[in-house]
Amino acid sequence: MAAVLLPCSASGEIDWSCTEAHIARTLDAGLTPAVNMDTGYVQMLDERSKQRVLDIAGEVTDGNFVAGAFVADAEGDSLDLDAYLASATAVASRGGTPVIFPSHGLNGGTEDAWVEALITIGANLDRFLGFELGPMFVPYGRIFSLDAYRAMLDIGTCVGAKHSSLNRELEWQRLALRDEVRPDFMVLTGNDLAIDMVTYGSDYLLGLATFAPDVFAERDRLWAIGDPGFYELNDTLQYLGQFAFRPPVPAYRHNAAMFLQLRGWAESDRVPTGAPRRPQSDRAVLRDIAERLGVL
Repeated sequence: MAAVLLPCSASGEIDWSCTEAHIARTLDAGLTPAVNMDTGYVQMLDERSKQRVLDIAGEVTDGNFVAGAFVADAEGDSLDLDAYLASATAVASRGGTPVIFPSHGLNGGTEDAWVEALITIGANLDRFLGFELGPMFVPYGRIFSLDAYRAMLDIGTCVGAKHSSLNRELEWQRLALRDEVRPDFMVLTGNDLAIDMVTYGSDYLLGLATFAPDVFAERDRLWAIGDPGFYELNDTLQYLGQFAFRPPVPAYRHNAAMFLQLRGWAESDRVPTGAPRRPQSDRAVLRDIAERLGVL
């Protein structure tokens, strides 16, 4: 799965034609598009824009997509289950699978409260994905204990969970627990600094994959057939990940916009007002990586 960047026009507005093209491009490469995620600036979108993204994803993919079910709140706010159910239902009504995106209300309570919230949400859905997002991405991010993760595995409609701690050991622990308790459960790595987690049994939902869904698909194909070319291609993609996801981590989205512009897939490298930016000197490094990947 690839978390799809939401491109902006030179004037700073959402570039809807480029958005539709990138969702289609991701699907055509063989990856499942993930929209309204952190890569898609879901925290910065108004309700109308979020719904339009869902409409486009549903139409382009015929329901073969996942999307963040996001609830905007503030520190100290209580959990708004009704809002989560409405957001998740909006995704499911278009055929997609909701990803229960963290919030202050969802992550601010006890671990038992987090599990109970997922149980309640899951009782109203056919399927959904959980989401552990570290605080390096958002201020309300939280990585839960293995006991809480184990409880999530008992929720039948929770078919997987994205894990974004950027920590191999924590992810290895989840893989071992998954293998013991529920082998069909998807541990979706969100570790853009260790994209070889697929070799340990993780699936993936990566923001890095939006830079080059075609190259990620080729990497996956090489791994599936046991071709050692997987390792060299993975190393170059990992170089891109280490560069783009350096602190401040959320600025990776500006690098993604630069990379898509270099590839002719975006009109500009603009990001929404308030989103962190990278220096223009990054372009030279990104161009070099694109040339190494054979996409320029």
